[in-house]
Amino acid sequence: MFILTALGALAEIRAAAAAFDRLDPSPADAVSWFEEGQGKFRLEVYVPTEQDDASARALIGYEAPGLHVTSAPVKDADWVAMALDGLPPVRAGRFFVAGSHALANAPIGPTRLWIEASEAFGTGHHGTTKGCLLGLEHILRRRRVRRVLDLGAGSGVLAMAAAKMGARALGVELDPRPAEIARVNVVNNKLTARVQIRTGDARLAALEFGPVYDVVFANILMRPLINMSPAIARAVAPGGALILSGLLNAQEPLVRAAYQGRGFTLEKRFRREGWSTLVWRRRSA
Repeated sequence: MFILTALGALAEIRAAAAAFDRLDPSPADAVSWFEEGQGKFRLEVYVPTEQDDASARALIGYEAPGLHVTSAPVKDADWVAMALDGLPPVRAGRFFVAGSHALANAPIGPTRLWIEASEAFGTGHHGTTKGCLLGLEHILRRRRVRRVLDLGAGSGVLAMAAAKMGARALGVELDPRPAEIARVNVVNNKLTARVQIRTGDARLAALEFGPVYDVVFANILMRPLINMSPAIARAVAPGGALILSGLLNAQEPLVRAAYQGRGFTLEKRFRREGWSTLVWRRRSA
């Protein structure tokens, strides 16, 4: 795997990122952009092969010729080094997400979630995870949450955050390896009585369990959010909440259009590091 990096103005960074989203299939496995400083932004593109690296370079050069792109191989050992060095803790509303290195010094008051760096997405550092946690905070300030479904669970952090607040949660993860890591996280956080992690397809899970959830998380990507919108919408109980993320700010209109006609009202939006999180409320029966 290779990572392509470019620094530049917001307009060019967004143009390059949007170009990857329009391609299907895309040479990129993942595309993110972040603010580096005043007026400067960083684009990161992960590609699996050297051929994809060349394709991604060509695309960026065409869409954003002012960007200077560099690339480097991503070593498997990088994850291990990151875990050993220790990620900084993340605070999102009432939730404090950190590895064991930081939990010992956690402030009194926040709800602690023990998540170590691993292959499973969801240490709390990404803008989508932060947005989902803030979305949950928004809901908890208004009503109690009893039943939660987390589609694309990754590390299980969202399901566990809800469980810490008294809910019973089901996390569904397609990839067996992150699912296993999520189960370890559930044990570490002493939440085995409240959180179940299953390996499977998010669409099937939403259909199987039906409209019984007070909160449904779907922190995946724009296309599956749109393609699976009928099944995801049906999983939310009347009066319940739906928290969608994994979409860039520019992708909001397409995702909103997919859910607005399904009995949902947009209640809140969070934007972090170029990523959007949408909090919806389903109308009561």
